[in-house]
Amino acid sequence: MANSILKNPDEQLIFGHPKGLFYLFFAELWERFSFYGMRALLTLYMVQEIFKAIVERDAATAAVYASYGSLVYASTVIGGQISDKILGMRSSIFLGGMLMAIGHFVLAIQNDIAFFLALAFIIVGNGFFKPNISTFVGSLYKESDVRKDSGFTIFYMGINIGGWVAPLLCGWLAASYGWHYGFGLAGIGMLTGLIFFWSGIKKNVFGSKGLPPNNVVYEKLIIGIPQKTFIPIIAILCVPFIALILSSYKAITSADTFLIGEKNIVGIIFLLIGISIAFYLIRILIKVTYDERKKLIMAILITFFMTLFWGFHELSGSVITLFASRNVDLTFMNASQTNSLNSMFIIILAIPISLLWGYLSKRNLNPRTPYKFGFGLILAGLSFYILAMSGSSANENGMVPMAYLIIMYFVISVGELFMSPVGLSKITDLSPKNIVAFMMGIWFLSSAYAFQIVGFISKQLAIESTDVNVGGLETLHVYIDGFSLIAKYSIGAGLLVLIFSPLMKKLLGNVH
Repeated sequence: MANSILKNPDEQLIFGHPKGLFYLFFAELWERFSFYGMRALLTLYMVQEIFKAIVERDAATAAVYASYGSLVYASTVIGGQISDKILGMRSSIFLGGMLMAIGHFVLAIQNDIAFFLALAFIIVGNGFFKPNISTFVGSLYKESDVRKDSGFTIFYMGINIGGWVAPLLCGWLAASYGWHYGFGLAGIGMLTGLIFFWSGIKKNVFGSKGLPPNNVVYEKLIIGIPQKTFIPIIAILCVPFIALILSSYKAITSADTFLIGEKNIVGIIFLLIGISIAFYLIRILIKVTYDERKKLIMAILITFFMTLFWGFHELSGSVITLFASRNVDLTFMNASQTNSLNSMFIIILAIPISLLWGYLSKRNLNPRTPYKFGFGLILAGLSFYILAMSGSSANENGMVPMAYLIIMYFVISVGELFMSPVGLSKITDLSPKNIVAFMMGIWFLSSAYAFQIVGFISKQLAIESTDVNVGGLETLHVYIDGFSLIAKYSIGAGLLVLIFSPLMKKLLGNVH
């Protein structure tokens, strides 16, 4: 039996799992290392370098950060479709990884044009990489394979290890030697991930998985160019266009006038997309059966709640990082490094909370999805309430103890584990079979819309000052009041979900 396992590439095992899982684990770990390492520096870099010459630097940074985040997640919908129909997962992952690596290395160039081009490369690259590597993991297992859930658990642990270590190392390099060393390390991380993936292919650990779905389509000529070459060309041509959109925020900004609110091109695009999706969903709701309609309404509600949660959660890379820089008495890490705290707590808490759900299930006490989502939103609100309370412990310089920030990340991480792991599986369970792929696209878009919430909140809490190093008592009350308001909205939303959970249970039908 052992010999047959070795001879069949599809059945090579490590710790009872397909060998390919561990190559994908390290590829994703290093890709997330690059992504979160860069994200930890991004807001501070824009405030202190890209927009340092203007008074409204926080608002300009908020607009770019929100647009970047929205486009990063929206691109996964397009990249996933291209992979499914033309490129296959292997080619998509390579294309995406190379574009992201280029983006990270271009960030290491100290130039404004290079900065926006770099963000555009990462946006396009992420669209091809992110949806496909997760799908690749699923393809290693048969549909009924009981090891699949634990395989994804191992894989997602890699994501959080990358998200934990990257801000610590990139943040240290940026603080010690300069921003661009931190960005450069993120690029090295992305290349390392691609090397792991390539070595897996060379060793044939993936067998026949991840190849183009149809070689005829893959080689089909478009204006005399095979599609396998034509798509990368189009992807690269999209880069300057996206960079132009992002750089428009800087072009329309000056010390005398600030037009970000009136010129948010990405915001307008997402508004139009949202309206189109709403009309399409209404049409589907009219056509489906009564039972399908109930479940689809619940899937839409789950997506909405998750968007709201991520909208508050993703403030960690923007407003909360600025708060840490300006108003937290940091002792053993700098502001960019505090971005590692969320992933650290996810690693610590993932298994205990998973065991908790198992323990409660055996006693028929495991809460159904609406209750978990309600508690998750309440926990998100409590985390911001903790930050709001920190103002009462501020010293004479307007600096609050770091303990508040640590506790905040602990609480919001628990909330994340209440919501995120169950949401994705419930979308597939609740959606009518003929639109599961469409609803998965909507689920990815929820993160894109969450960044629109991030942008709105960040602009409300933007500090206007001629001093690039503003902080202390000048900024404390702006943040404390803002966090208090966020807490009220999030807790209020969570309580509403809990109140209406008995009704939502009926919409779930036989889905837990």
